[in-house]
Amino acid sequence: MTAMPLLIFDGVAKHFDSLAAVDGVSLVVGRGEIVGIGGPNGAGKTTLFDVVTGLTPATAGRVWFGDTEITSWSADRICQLGIARTFQLNAAFDSLTVRENVEVAAYFGRSRRRIPGFKLGRSTVEAAEEALDFVGLADKASMSIGQLPVLDRKLLMIAGAVATKPQMIFLDEPVGGLTLGEIDRIMALVEKLRAEGITIVLIEHVMRFLLALSSRVVIMHHGKIIFEGSPDKVADDETVVATYLGEGTRDRLKRQFAGTPTPKPGATEAARG
Repeated sequence: MTAMPLLIFDGVAKHFDSLAAVDGVSLVVGRGEIVGIGGPNGAGKTTLFDVVTGLTPATAGRVWFGDTEITSWSADRICQLGIARTFQLNAAFDSLTVRENVEVAAYFGRSRRRIPGFKLGRSTVEAAEEALDFVGLADKASMSIGQLPVLDRKLLMIAGAVATKPQMIFLDEPVGGLTLGEIDRIMALVEKLRAEGITIVLIEHVMRFLLALSSRVVIMHHGKIIFEGSPDKVADDETVVATYLGEGTRDRLKRQFAGTPTPKPGATEAARG
């Protein structure tokens, strides 16, 4: 890998009693990469995100962000250092407007607030407005969260992450439940984030999205990495096919990388491949 390392997992593990949700994961993410993480449900993908973003402490191992070890840091300090994230579920403050949600992220996510003030400040308001414009929600800034469709709620989470001025964003299933056209919109937004110099790690089951965007793909199973390599090699790995993809998805991916037209997927296939 030629990119300068930005994030390093060194033997990271997370145990819940006797269950090893993450089991000795070592991984290096280079600055400017898009690293896609796939794998079956329960593979440990989201738990790995939770560890690196400070939501749950590691049982073993170390995490480095640049030259700083962040293994035992809290979620707010990690965010303020430059790592933001989104969630599988559409997390937001439902009693606030779209703009107010992003302003909260901009206010608390960029620097430590030992004693929060009564005013947001100009820089916070500007950061929120820039983030809303960046993701395409500026015209819905005054709407309540309950009025938003699924796509816009996903865009809102990304706007909140962008408002913290991150170096790195972790996206947890950013296109789950979306239509093909909506998936294309999120794909364009992720490319836009990378063009801004933001490093991205994403979890996704929609293989078309995962493989089209990722410069490198990681597949997890039972808390371990079972594959790490280029997107065009995923379907060649027999362990990945047996534990995750299945023969049908493998065949579609091979046709995709060979440039052979693939029949348009139905609703069930679109959700996966």
